[in-house]
Amino acid sequence: MNKLKNIPVVRKELLFPFIIITSLFALWGIANDLTNPMVSAFKKVMPELSNVQASLVQFAFYFGYFFMALPAALFIRKFSYKSGIIVGLALYATGAFLFYPAAANEEFNYFLISLWIITCGLAFLETTSNPLILMMGDKETATQRLNLAQAFNPIGSLTGMIIAQVFVISALRSDDFTTEAYNALTSEELATIRENDLSVISIPYIALGVLVLAIMAIIILTKMPKTAEEDKMSLSDSFKKLFANKNYIKGVIAQAFYVGAQIMSWTYIFQYVDNLNETYNWELTATYFNVAAMVSFLIGRWIGTALMKTINPSKLLMLFGIGGVICAAGAILLPGMAGLISLVAISVFMSIMFPTIYGIALKDMGDEAKIGSAGLVMAIVGGALMPVLQGSILDWGGSGFSDVKILGFIPEVNFSFILPLICLAVVAFYGYSTLKLSKK
Repeated sequence: MNKLKNIPVVRKELLFPFIIITSLFALWGIANDLTNPMVSAFKKVMPELSNVQASLVQFAFYFGYFFMALPAALFIRKFSYKSGIIVGLALYATGAFLFYPAAANEEFNYFLISLWIITCGLAFLETTSNPLILMMGDKETATQRLNLAQAFNPIGSLTGMIIAQVFVISALRSDDFTTEAYNALTSEELATIRENDLSVISIPYIALGVLVLAIMAIIILTKMPKTAEEDKMSLSDSFKKLFANKNYIKGVIAQAFYVGAQIMSWTYIFQYVDNLNETYNWELTATYFNVAAMVSFLIGRWIGTALMKTINPSKLLMLFGIGGVICAAGAILLPGMAGLISLVAISVFMSIMFPTIYGIALKDMGDEAKIGSAGLVMAIVGGALMPVLQGSILDWGGSGFSDVKILGFIPEVNFSFILPLICLAVVAFYGYSTLKLSKK
């Protein structure tokens, strides 16, 4: 481990291209966390939606990763990393601009299609950027380098959260009424409010599309670094080698569970806070706690990246996984503010998981890393499936968040965090199993 202290994470001659590519990590962070509060926003604007139907926002968004990751890997395998980035940004911008006709037609399904196209673009960006960062330096520091690049993702996420709160959540007119008062409005009044609120939801995405086009223009004019390529094996041989790699297969599974835990913890914090406000007659703002979770996530990422200079990444992943399980248990069992603080604290321990799983799973791979990267990005589909399952738990007793008490005292919204707990336990086990493998 002392040897790692003398190896630079990023060499000086690669610093500028590293910064350019790292900026993309912040860019997809904005999209991710601008979208998380939309589950709650659409539920308020369209009260006819059930919790499961509203959670389809996350399904549409994260299913794009599963659908497009492998085509993206095949594309960059045939062409180049730069081409993959340009295609990804073009899809990203297209999906963002489609929010305008979706709002004009007031059609929920159109919004879902727009989100899906955005994520197809993000699949290109993530499938391209993650392995490119791993290759931009020494193999010994690859996982640490990816953690460093991914540390800028939460900065984008914080930006997305702030945009969601300032320009969307706080501007929704449908949120100004109690349920009874909203239901008492005339059809004309309801139509006016819905038209206004759907327009409010669409504006940040349209602005984001303009930003993406500007960044795409910069990328087109920028000379990307050439990475050292291994002798290219056939596509069939790449798949055979990947499927024979147990460490990689377990990594894909762990990644799916991790992303599920992350999206559930950041999406349903809004419902968790809404239930506390109703139960204790508080006036808490959920976005502030979501921002606190993201700040905790960012701090945890920086601390974790520093710790990897002296601690085996697999061991650190295992320890952070255990910490996440403990915090998830607190979110389920502890009442009031203690439970909410536990829910926020989960983010500290989730912070290193995505890049660390990524780095461990792709360790010592050559050309097959491009296809291997696709599998790990496809695993983001966990963020599509898990929130729907959690939404179904919230619907057990009705549309409220505390219609049913599990064991007589746990509200259903609290109990729903049993799913993130299970997911984080899977991640902890992956860290443990790869640590044993490295010792052997």
